[in-house]
Amino acid sequence: MRKIRKPHNEVHQHITDQIITAIEAGVDEFKLPWNRPAGSITRPKNIASGQLYRGINVVTLWVEAQIHGYSVPVFGTYKQWHEAGCQVRRGEKASLVVFYKEYEVDAEPQKESDDGKDTGVRWVAKGYWVFNAEQVDGYEMPEVPEVSPVERNARVDAFIAATGAVVRHAGQSAYYDAKADHIQMPEAGLFTGTDTSNATEAYYSTLLHEACHWTGHKSRLDRDLGMRFGKDAYAAEELIAELGAAFLCADLQVTPSLRDDHAAYIDHWLKIMKADKKSIFTAAAKANQALQFLYGLQPDKAI
Repeated sequence: MRKIRKPHNEVHQHITDQIITAIEAGVDEFKLPWNRPAGSITRPKNIASGQLYRGINVVTLWVEAQIHGYSVPVFGTYKQWHEAGCQVRRGEKASLVVFYKEYEVDAEPQKESDDGKDTGVRWVAKGYWVFNAEQVDGYEMPEVPEVSPVERNARVDAFIAATGAVVRHAGQSAYYDAKADHIQMPEAGLFTGTDTSNATEAYYSTLLHEACHWTGHKSRLDRDLGMRFGKDAYAAEELIAELGAAFLCADLQVTPSLRDDHAAYIDHWLKIMKADKKSIFTAAAKANQALQFLYGLQPDKAI
């Protein structure tokens, strides 16, 4: 793999700047990089391992797909594409992804690294350049079977049921009540569609958002953001749930819908990212932890 020849702090800044630019570009239309038309959003996959990218790399590659119009969610390094029998076309520009390399450190008070991992070791960001399938010759996208809306809805219902989360339907507001430890949802019929998602998808994407909040309860992931984000902890929690829901929507083939009450958060999220280049890395890592926790409650535990 071709490594980026920059200090790891510049990797954080480069990726954060890209995400900020993409979010600001969609503010007037009230869209985030993952709010895209039905069928066009899925988690990107690596050509060599076949594994889905996680955390910050999902967000980064979604931004790249939005900027360049990629519709095939497959990426790999120059070497990986070569080994797959494909050739990156001359003049194509690569996208930056980041992985964390582990280093042993002397014993010291436990802290949390910017990728969301508990320390006991030190994690250093390493950047790698990857190309999308639409930048290479010789790749054929495998046929992906279509999932009917009925099958998709049943799949999300089963996913939520397997978590054991208590979901109550009443009123006109959706929220997670941490004290009572239950998810409150309006009836599905009260949701409306947008230009990117229908009413049913708006209901399910909201439910998945609240399920991500549910994972943060002290009896589960015990997600306390006060030390990391201070007075911005509440907005950071909303960003974590927004990202986690977007990851889940991609996996479950639900088009994510940006909630109206999140319009007020966008400027706050941008301020957090501009002030702290590692904040979006932490939020994406926490969202990935929520994702892994929810998948761990499923019968097959597949992720």
